[in-house]
Amino acid sequence: MLTIHVCIGSACHLKGAYNVINGLQSMINDRKCGDRVTVKAAFCLGECAKAVSVKIEDGPVHSVNEKNMAEFFEQYVVKELQK
Repeated sequence: MLTIHVCIGSACHLKGAYNVINGLQSMINDRKCGDRVTVKAAFCLGECAKAVSVKIEDGPVHSVNEKNMAEFFEQYVVKELQK
């Protein structure tokens, strides 16, 4: 199971963390990969300047927003699922 952690701390919350969570969940549902990917809220990933901070498993923290969410999903999540 691949876990995507989305920060919901103050800075990320203000920058749209819940929109990112909902968007990622929609992409997971659309691709029917909910049995292999899960999205979890996380409190402060330590990268407030990158808000909304997102990481896959214990990987690097990425800056994700509504505009680049699909690109993030394709580049990191789909790529990881293909391994």
